[in-house]
Amino acid sequence: MNIQLTTNQKIFLFALIMAFVAYFGGLSDLVTRWNKQEEYGHGYFIPLITLWFLWARKDALINSIGASSWVGPAIVAIATIGLLLGELSAIFVLIQFGFLLTVIGLVLSYGGKSLLKVSWLPIAFLLFAIPLPYFVGAQLSWRLQILSSELGVNILRLLGNSVYLEGNVIDLGIYKLQVVEACSGLRYLYPLLSISFLIAYMYKGSLLQRVVVFLSAIPITVVMNSIRIAMVGILVNHWGNSMAEGFLHYFEGWIIFMICLFILVAEVLLMEKLGQKRSFWQAVDVPVVQAVKPNGSEISPSKPLLLSIAIIIASLLAINVLGGRQEIIPKREKFVTFPTTINGWQAKEESLDKAVETFLGVDDYLLADYKQPSKGAVNFYVAYYASQRKGVSPHSPQVCMPGGGWVISSLSRIAIQVADKKDFYVNRTVINKDNHRQVVYYWFEQRGRHIANEYYMKWYLLKDAIQRNRTDGALVRVTTYLRPTESESAADERIQSFLHDTLPVLDGYVPK
Repeated sequence: MNIQLTTNQKIFLFALIMAFVAYFGGLSDLVTRWNKQEEYGHGYFIPLITLWFLWARKDALINSIGASSWVGPAIVAIATIGLLLGELSAIFVLIQFGFLLTVIGLVLSYGGKSLLKVSWLPIAFLLFAIPLPYFVGAQLSWRLQILSSELGVNILRLLGNSVYLEGNVIDLGIYKLQVVEACSGLRYLYPLLSISFLIAYMYKGSLLQRVVVFLSAIPITVVMNSIRIAMVGILVNHWGNSMAEGFLHYFEGWIIFMICLFILVAEVLLMEKLGQKRSFWQAVDVPVVQAVKPNGSEISPSKPLLLSIAIIIASLLAINVLGGRQEIIPKREKFVTFPTTINGWQAKEESLDKAVETFLGVDDYLLADYKQPSKGAVNFYVAYYASQRKGVSPHSPQVCMPGGGWVISSLSRIAIQVADKKDFYVNRTVINKDNHRQVVYYWFEQRGRHIANEYYMKWYLLKDAIQRNRTDGALVRVTTYLRPTESESAADERIQSFLHDTLPVLDGYVPK
């Protein structure tokens, strides 16, 4: 088959290729996330489905090519700002959203609003390929763990089971069921949202019905995941602890996911029974899109499209300039010289496993158990990064602790009074594993700021990368074990006493 492309079509394809090259850093991070996180494993299928949708409406796309729009280059320019900011701060989600904006801008530059009207929904579907930032996903996961635990316990109690809930740990008497990150429901929610969007898109119902179908994926996932947790509890009560782990546990997850799909289909059928009375396959189909604004000829190259390409090429040059920009790396003391004795606290230094150290990408770190006979022991960990521009940054404990098998029972942000620090906020969490409990304080030391809020941390990272040409920073974490009969307030007092003595010393090792 001999396909003849017009001049503007060739220019448009070239523009897409240049956009892919310019945004490659952020797009390659997508593949990394799809590989590392199971809840995003469906991301590989999203671009393929988008291409299928575009192919299914190819005739309408061709017939809808209208006059090119100057709004396109403006959108491409706005997207370029996101690209540059993302490259400066290594906040890849800015680059990924910027790529989608660039595609929209190129569509407008080539075929105008009429072409965008036909193609925007398939392009919008690409949003489901973009993972949430790590710290956002971690917070959402923890909140879903708590919600699913509470609903699961209520279901168990309704069925006559005696259970006790502490955080996200369900005490069944003979077994403590930990609702960990894998049981939060995110592994169902993300792919199910993608599927519900497809069904809503292909559903021949009203706009309200489509919105209901799409959004219903959220409560369906939460409720069914809670039923799954309750079901595991019932199996443990009747057939032992092995029911809570292994192949059967994951098999139950697949069953629940398929039930969620069945509920989505049943929801459409119910709407049809109350309305049109069509079968599912009659109600759901790839919409036939009519040409919006036919435009027969392409006499000369589109000037908006050429300008969009120029903007993309300029962004590539800017990225190279920024990449060659010498970042300011402030002088500091190495943690190897950090005192092992501080006001009665005596340290026993430790080291990270080499594989863990490589994975974290730290430039320098401190890991030590400090002990004072009259107060007890704390674990002190500081991870320092000289630059966060290459995507290497402090890993949030909200991500790392569940990965290490610890279950977060509570999480809050509190203000503490230590040393001469003012407005000093930390994240306080209680974690447990195998009947061991710990109280953890953590925050981010970022160029003279003590930041507990991870959103603020990212904002200041972006701001300082532009204004100060610095992205250095550190994560500070202090942990102490809760003795069997010890109160949490006693553990808080121990940590705060340690911080009162240690923070003035830390200032020389994490530059302001």
